[in-house]
Amino acid sequence: MTPHRGLTRRTVVAGLLGAGAALSAASNRARAEGPPPFATVRHQFIQLRGARPVPSVPIPRLSGGTIDLTSLRGKVVLVNFWATWCPACRIELPMLDRLTASGVRDLVVIAVATDRDRSVVAPFVKALKLRRLAIGLDPEGLLAKAGASSQADTPFALYGMPITFLIGISGQVEGYISGEADWLSIEARRLLDYYASAG
Repeated sequence: MTPHRGLTRRTVVAGLLGAGAALSAASNRARAEGPPPFATVRHQFIQLRGARPVPSVPIPRLSGGTIDLTSLRGKVVLVNFWATWCPACRIELPMLDRLTASGVRDLVVIAVATDRDRSVVAPFVKALKLRRLAIGLDPEGLLAKAGASSQADTPFALYGMPITFLIGISGQVEGYISGEADWLSIEARRLLDYYASAG
């Protein structure tokens, strides 16, 4: 039997480099095709084209102080808009609370209540036992508004309730999904990982 003469250190290194280039090309192709699919029964994640950076708008926190979305650059941020009157929000908020506790690196989740009456928010949060989720308040609609408005432009539009916007590590709104979504699913994790690695 004749030994295989083509297997040398040079051919092994060249093969490894070729495999690495092929994996890199496949990764770049997947990135060019867009994020992995993430959907509910009725809605899907909508990727936004030409998204603008999130402006510096202080979001009052239920626990006191404010949250500035621009200070979270370098992290994947989910900004969820909800209301106490919304049945689907009762389903989604506990999932977002568990997602916050799951230890996903470089992920920040903010749930912004849109109720005009701030006094109903704290009892609602307590009843749902939301302990880890950052709760913001937007009773005046300075951060998000529903429908077309001739008033000042807001960073987010309320196309449904609940609705969650994903801000990428570059500080731009990358997309959104309306309706309650399973943020603990494998598909959600793939979506978050996609944007976490999109540097």
